[in-house]
Amino acid sequence: MPDVSAELGIHFRPPRVLTWGVTTDPVAGVDYPRNWHELLRWFPDEGSCLRYLEKLRWGQGFMCRFCGAVDGGWWQMRDGLRRCAVCRAETSVTAGTIFAGTRTPLVSWFAAIWYVVNQKQGVSALGLQRVLGLGSYQTAWAWLHKLRRAMVLPGRELLSGVVEIDETYVGARHTSVGGRSLGHKTIVVIAVEGDQAPERVRMRRLPNVKQDTLSDFVLDHVARGSEVRTDAWTGYDHIGRYRFDHVVTNMSSDGDPAHVALPHVHLVASLLKRWMLGTHQGAISHAQLDYYLDEFTFRFNRRRARHRGLLFFRLLEGAVAAEPHPYKELVSQSRKQPAYG
Repeated sequence: MPDVSAELGIHFRPPRVLTWGVTTDPVAGVDYPRNWHELLRWFPDEGSCLRYLEKLRWGQGFMCRFCGAVDGGWWQMRDGLRRCAVCRAETSVTAGTIFAGTRTPLVSWFAAIWYVVNQKQGVSALGLQRVLGLGSYQTAWAWLHKLRRAMVLPGRELLSGVVEIDETYVGARHTSVGGRSLGHKTIVVIAVEGDQAPERVRMRRLPNVKQDTLSDFVLDHVARGSEVRTDAWTGYDHIGRYRFDHVVTNMSSDGDPAHVALPHVHLVASLLKRWMLGTHQGAISHAQLDYYLDEFTFRFNRRRARHRGLLFFRLLEGAVAAEPHPYKELVSQSRKQPAYG
């Protein structure tokens, strides 16, 4: 019997022959470029960028964003555009991502992402504008904030083993405060995985340090059964009820200062503040603070990556998984915080 689907040009999910979206350890030079010159060779035009995004987004199977059909078959209309064989709707690989509606060539976007991940301390909007020759500061600012929203996505693996947790206070500029003055400090809780050395981190802006608020953070970011180390603040009193091994250090009675009793979390807090003041000169508003915390988390957790191209790969993975963020939304909304008791 002839293969009618092949004659009609309908594609179905093939066996596992691609590394894209299948392997947890992408290969340098195969799944992502190893250096700037290789980046230029891989992505000389719009079509090559679209095909790369297709493999990132649909490498494990095409899903129609209109009818929800998974591997129901599709026609390739052109690079980056497919028609669902079930509902016949057409969808672009950039639709529903941070690239949705962009009028800037993807080649420029790829160059921007490469530049962002290759600067270990991050970049400012002014720096990005100068390097890429963007027409306005506003464009560079919007690009960076869209990328920050793609750096940390839901469903991450929980911290485990030994986890230190403590709060710190960071200065973020209120929009109501003029000039370079800082408004009220903001509470940021930090969790750091690792016993002998810090490994991965998680952060969140908090409205208060009450028991329910801090317990929710621990439950959201730490695997049950882990050893959770905190100071003696009463806000952490309920942690032991949730199948955590809660180790409390009373700073006043034990005699050790906080940076000795909880060294990893205080090191990360110090690095965070230095990064905010150094790279961004402290010019971070409260409304956008969450996304700067995401960027710091993304960079810190991948600080030992052997190839910067791997960060390029991971950020593009996040970019095709994140929702669109129009400029009006970027400037008017901050992340919705969880409801606390």
